Amino acid sequence: MPHPQLTVVVPCFDESEVIDAFHAALVAALEPTGERFEICYVDDGSGDGTADRLRALAAASPHVRYSSFSRNFGKEAALLAGMRMARGDAVVLMDADLQHPPELVPRMLELYRHGYDQVVARRDRTGEGAVRSALSRAYYRMVRHFMDVEIADGEGDFRLLSRRAVEAVLSLPESNRFSKGLFSWIGFPTAGFTYRNVERVAGSSKWGGRRLLDYGIDGLLSFNTRPLRLAIHTGLWLFLSALGYAVWIVANAVLDGVETPGYATLITAIVGLSGVQLATLGVIGEYVGRIYHEAKRRPHYVVAESDAASPRPADGVPPASAAQSRPGR
Repeated sequence: MPHPQLTVVVPCFDESEVIDAFHAALVAALEPTGERFEICYVDDGSGDGTADRLRALAAASPHVRYSSFSRNFGKEAALLAGMRMARGDAVVLMDADLQHPPELVPRMLELYRHGYDQVVARRDRTGEGAVRSALSRAYYRMVRHFMDVEIADGEGDFRLLSRRAVEAVLSLPESNRFSKGLFSWIGFPTAGFTYRNVERVAGSSKWGGRRLLDYGIDGLLSFNTRPLRLAIHTGLWLFLSALGYAVWIVANAVLDGVETPGYATLITAIVGLSGVQLATLGVIGEYVGRIYHEAKRRPHYVVAESDAASPRPADGVPPASAAQSRPGR
């Protein structure tokens, strides 16, 4: 196949119910553009036959390449593997559940041709539950306040990257990857537009409340040390508050002869300070845990099967010896 002008990277996890419909919609959107394209699917250790469907798609079309992980390593690893597989001058990242509409890809290409290195599709919150919408908005407000990179509300992985933007992302070697932040951190001219939120066609979301919470914490801790500074500021504020309270008690006793009962105050102070200490230790522990993972320098994933050349490793990280490649078609 000639060198592709466009690569579409699609991470998949238990998407066997929708993958055929997605592929048909994507091809229908790409063919009228006149671009030479390839579609790189990455199976993130699915257990529902997704790998079999990808194998069949690759056998039926010269435009399709795929890799399959030995187990579930997470979406961040799948995105990384897909970008390493990609050969196109422009690379689109999107999900396979049809919540990222394939018909928007030509619009991304049009903006890319105007000189933008990143084109971001931001979804609105149509049809989203009130609680989840409120929590999401609060999270993005917190992100804008605490993080050293800018992430807009509704901004996800659905985007187009130029070749130099892809190379910039691939040059970042960290193990704890938060792609939204990485895309913002690399910079380059960026354009964006908003699209109407679309419900899943089939299957169920893999992002439950706990997983979203963990992902949000990863985002907050991956790009700044402000939580550590906040712990210092909180400690200083508590110290000054305790000092002021002590002065007030002494003044009452000396000037007015008022004796302040100590048990309730003491218990409240102990419980409050203990909570602050535990929270601070938790923040420090999160950073120490990230240092521990970075120091081990394990591969981000292990490829069990691929119809393409083994995805290249990050700089300084040896490829997994367990990775195998199937012969090309």
